[in-house]
Amino acid sequence: MRAMQERAYAKRGEQYLLIKSPPASGKSRALMFIALDKLNNQGVQQAIIVVPERSIGGSFADEPLSQSGFYWDWQVAAQWNLCNAPGVDEPRAAKSKVDAVRKFLASADQTLVCTHATFRFAVEELGIEAFDNRLIAIDEFHHVSSNPDNKLGSQLGAFIARDKVHLVAMTGSYFRGDSEAVLAPADEARFETITYTYYEQLNGYSWLKSLDIGYFFYTGRYVDAVAKVLDPTLKTIVHIPNVNSRESLQDKEREVNEIMQALGEWKGIDPFTGFHLIQTANGGTLRVADLVDDSDPARRSNVLAALKDPAQKNNRDHVDVIIALGMAKEGFDWIWCEHALTIGYRSSLTEIVQIIGRATRDAEGKERARFTNLIAEPAAEQAAVAEAVNDMLKAISASLLMEQVLAPRYEFTPKDMGPKEGFDYGPDGYQPGRTNVGVNEGTGQYHVEINGLVTPQTPEATRICKEDLNEVVTCFLQDKTVLERGLFDQENTLPEELTQLHMGKIVRERYPELNAADQEAIRQHAVAAMNITQQAKLALAQADAEGVTQGNTALLDGVRKFVNVRDLDIDLIDRINPFDAAYAVLAKAMDEKSLRQVQASIAAKKLSIPEDEARELAKRALLFKNERGRLPDIHSADAWEKRMAEGVAALARYRAQAKAAQERGESGNG
Repeated sequence: MRAMQERAYAKRGEQYLLIKSPPASGKSRALMFIALDKLNNQGVQQAIIVVPERSIGGSFADEPLSQSGFYWDWQVAAQWNLCNAPGVDEPRAAKSKVDAVRKFLASADQTLVCTHATFRFAVEELGIEAFDNRLIAIDEFHHVSSNPDNKLGSQLGAFIARDKVHLVAMTGSYFRGDSEAVLAPADEARFETITYTYYEQLNGYSWLKSLDIGYFFYTGRYVDAVAKVLDPTLKTIVHIPNVNSRESLQDKEREVNEIMQALGEWKGIDPFTGFHLIQTANGGTLRVADLVDDSDPARRSNVLAALKDPAQKNNRDHVDVIIALGMAKEGFDWIWCEHALTIGYRSSLTEIVQIIGRATRDAEGKERARFTNLIAEPAAEQAAVAEAVNDMLKAISASLLMEQVLAPRYEFTPKDMGPKEGFDYGPDGYQPGRTNVGVNEGTGQYHVEINGLVTPQTPEATRICKEDLNEVVTCFLQDKTVLERGLFDQENTLPEELTQLHMGKIVRERYPELNAADQEAIRQHAVAAMNITQQAKLALAQADAEGVTQGNTALLDGVRKFVNVRDLDIDLIDRINPFDAAYAVLAKAMDEKSLRQVQASIAAKKLSIPEDEARELAKRALLFKNERGRLPDIHSADAWEKRMAEGVAALARYRAQAKAAQERGESGNG
């Protein structure tokens, strides 16, 4: 087994398992191992594998696992792989597939594969009880939502409430990209979580060791800017913008043709594969697969078949560029892809993770992969400047989030808690009285000591601090107000406002069932992880500017450089603006005129202190009083102390207004 599969298999006895692991890390095979053990050793009657699209059903085809030393082989009888059955997944056409599920449940066979849609229809018709004592495994679990309108999410909630099935949930990204939670907190607490990070995946590969992420801004038409970021020497998937997006030219065939013109001179179509043949300036020939043109179903089917041809899986020269619109994202497997070029902002971080996953397969000789997002830059002559600014902010948010996803995992403790097993603390070892930093090179984990850190008190808060900090950071970085103020209103926005007030509010709203001490512990851990990652990135940028060569452990090395030169404490971390690194990148990518325009657009929306923020500032002022023996001074030279005092004054005004309104109401009633 691979490292992730071994980690998941060790938890095979759990009734509810949640596997968070990047694309291409081996989740499908891990599920086979777990399902076979449940069927043969744990008394589970049958296993039902549920995938979002029919094309992904191929990941669960028969596998002779015993040839590699496992106890059993994975087998799915042809009639029970419903992803191969004809007919689309909508209620009328899916009736025969629901009948197949009914027959399977009554049979002695052990495994069935179907789509999310087929499973939803089957549960609606057959009822929750029909699936008792079965394993239900949900692939690409981020499609689920705790929203009552999400049928699959509601059904899973009912399964958990009945507590008579085993559940394995798998996802390459636990971000849905919207504000909905994937699971209700009470349901999520029932799951044992296995987390395998992008860092661990890259660290375990034989060839691929680094991943570059770049956001580039253009003016005018995107097809005129493509040549600047599309390198014909790299195996590339190009995702053009949705026809309804602002970046689209409203003619997808013409857009594809202009992208091919940027690559070279068209020389015809290969009659066997349907690939376009493009002659480049240096005389070479590129083979380009067009998945956008759907005017000829037979030709499109021919191109898809050529891309899936198992005989060409290990042939690097089979295809050079794939141009797609809605395809070639989730579950699409082309190991040679080196560059995922996406035009236009994508609203879902999940979609971005899936697209990046197309380029992060390990393949011989492929040491570097990259993801590039080409975004329309705000321009003075544009009428929809606000929309452009909005897209740009969201793109930056996605960039920061991906950096967090790619970062090593942090384990934070207060000072002098002692060394942790498996961590290397440097040539001098663990030093009591100092701020120690230990690294586990194998897992990509960092143990970082922080002076004054609040530790979680309950098992659930401890789990969140170890497993779910990225979800907390996601909520923070996708908050538009936080982004606007952190990036473009730094003169009037204190870092403490972002890290204490806004992050504190997000944690309270996300985990209302936890006590105040646990909420503060989660807030501090999330802020520490985010800030250390960003400061590490700045340290790396400085090293690049100085011409220092960096290897595949660059981000780890950046973390080392940052944390080793400071005696870390929670005040320091709260005072670092987590958007400094993003602003530096933005300033390089955009000109002064565009930046001024963005700042003007955001400055026009400034608000006074809202009541909930004033209340939180007053709470921080009370903590300040308990520590210093006095209230914050509104005339203080310290900006944060002054801001807390302003919050106290604002809250007093709100309370006075509320009291006056109440008195007016009472006198009116009298």
